[in-house]
Amino acid sequence: MKSRKIMIVDTSVLLYDKHSIHSFPGNDVFLPMVVLDEIDKFKEKPGLLGEAARYINRFLDKVRESGRLDQGVYIEEEDQNIAVLTEDYDSIPGLDGDRNDNKIIAAAVAAKNKFSDQKILVITKDINLRVKCDALGIPAEDYYKDSLDLLEFFTGICETNVTDLEIDSIYSTGSIPVEKNLPENLYSITKGEQQGKSALCFHNNGRLNLLPNDLSCTQTDIKPRNKEQSFALHALLSSDIPLVTLTGLAGSGKTFLSLMVALDAVLNKKYERIIVTRSVETVGKDIGYLPGDLKEKMEPWMAPMMDTFRHHFKDKTYFEMMMDKGTIEIAPLSFIRGRTFNNSFVIVDEAQNTTIHELKTIITRVGEGSKIVLMGDTDQIDTPYIDKKSNGLSIVIEKMKMSKLSAHVHLERGERSELATLASQVL
Repeated sequence: MKSRKIMIVDTSVLLYDKHSIHSFPGNDVFLPMVVLDEIDKFKEKPGLLGEAARYINRFLDKVRESGRLDQGVYIEEEDQNIAVLTEDYDSIPGLDGDRNDNKIIAAAVAAKNKFSDQKILVITKDINLRVKCDALGIPAEDYYKDSLDLLEFFTGICETNVTDLEIDSIYSTGSIPVEKNLPENLYSITKGEQQGKSALCFHNNGRLNLLPNDLSCTQTDIKPRNKEQSFALHALLSSDIPLVTLTGLAGSGKTFLSLMVALDAVLNKKYERIIVTRSVETVGKDIGYLPGDLKEKMEPWMAPMMDTFRHHFKDKTYFEMMMDKGTIEIAPLSFIRGRTFNNSFVIVDEAQNTTIHELKTIITRVGEGSKIVLMGDTDQIDTPYIDKKSNGLSIVIEKMKMSKLSAHVHLERGERSELATLASQVL
């Protein structure tokens, strides 16, 4: 019979996923008192952090009705003991005893000595805390519930080998049947037997369909520069695909294509407005620390969008005019909960810096007649506690890849400049 482990759960895990406290069936969950003190500091925060803190507080208050938390309370439906470590533990030599991370380590060392017959495991998203634990002989792990177990990441594009007759059939009839169980809206570079005989296709309902030739926008006059951009434009322009994910290196055209297609769609009355959002956690400051109104606060993070307008229209006043009219709206991620975006084209920039819980909040805001585009470079993640396998964008791509409601394209080639492409690849 598997012995029960003691899971000492860090604040970073509880704030990252409020349901993490239920995620260790068959084991004992210990929370050092300092973790409760840290949770309390977040309970009035807007967005997911505040929601998670309040959820944990309410859950523990409910558990308290069944017993004393300092003695441990057994949750039968989860087969978990929940306990709060309340003792004043001795500081670890060489570590500052006033630092909260070091208090968690001290609690783990004390638990290891007190419960020597059980395995102790510190669960934390904090890399440095895991390193410290390892140096002191305390097993520590990341919180893996949302992490992808992948060797290769889905690109949304494949190569398909067919006969020359099938290539001819694609061009003459528009599609051919395919026997493979391919993801819906998978894009295919379809090659015949002779060199140079090929077609760009997309998979739908068991058929490879020829990509349309007229992949352009009437109002913004943009055209694809390579086959990946052709695939991306098809996904962005398709009214049958409400969720589009775009990844790729800097300068590959993710922001430019998304914004130009959104603008074209709004000018053609297909959508009423463009909603732009992104995480502002990457610089380590909450949005409230910046001066000015909401527009002024978000301006540093919206610079890439304004640069796109300035490059295409040779003037940024058009962008500012559309913002003043409400055609383009900046919606900070921290304040997006509770809203509904109907008849909107929603763009989530730098989505690789969000957690899956943040992206779930955004995607579930999308109402009728709307489209959402998530874009980012999963090789450039600035947010602590997430990586290429655990960031929200990677998880959405993987979990939605079989749905007919979504399409993904990885843009490999940079189009900003030859220098920018080279730097992205070699530096």
